[in-house]
Amino acid sequence: MPTLPATRPSRRQRRIPSPTASRTPVTRFDRRLGQILDHATEVFCLKGYEGASMRDLSRATGMSLAGLYYYFESKERLLFLIQKHTFTTILEKLKGRLEEVTDPEQRIRIFILNHLEYFVSNQQGLKVLSHEDESLKNGSGSEIAGIKREYYRICLGLMEDFRHSRGLDFNARTAALSLFGMINWIYTWYNARVDGNAEALAEQMGNIVLNGIVHGGKPRRKS
Repeated sequence: MPTLPATRPSRRQRRIPSPTASRTPVTRFDRRLGQILDHATEVFCLKGYEGASMRDLSRATGMSLAGLYYYFESKERLLFLIQKHTFTTILEKLKGRLEEVTDPEQRIRIFILNHLEYFVSNQQGLKVLSHEDESLKNGSGSEIAGIKREYYRICLGLMEDFRHSRGLDFNARTAALSLFGMINWIYTWYNARVDGNAEALAEQMGNIVLNGIVHGGKPRRKS
């Protein structure tokens, strides 16, 4: 198993880069960091953030305890990197997909599919994000909250665009948050043999959400 650099880096070099930097080549360091975050996610999923220790994380990642403390300082830092990696990966991929589509209904369906494709393959990550939503404190929590707000605003904007395109009167905020309520808890019940793959599940959820909006919303009054 490859290790992080053995030589002592400068203070500037010790800043861990984002593993989702899409505009730069993936390095050996990036791959190793991704492996560490995957193993840390498994530990947090199994034991919970509070129940997991740095020693547990050391065993799972294959790093010495001293090395883990040296590069990551604390388990909170690892949780921060897991959350940042997850949300930035989803957000960047979503933005790229939305650039190619203009139809309001299809853009909502893309949002649903993009979310489900990631989490159907990373159910442990979704469990950790859902259960440890408030574990990060101070600046780390604020940075993640900012990324999540951007993600929510995109969903809200998609709902508002759909409302205007169909001439409907419904609460876009309620619709957006209801959608998150559906897609964020799939790890508690999803079964590929019963529910199909991410694409099939996204189509079903899209139909439920959009048909509910269309038939539950009222035509907007003409001014």
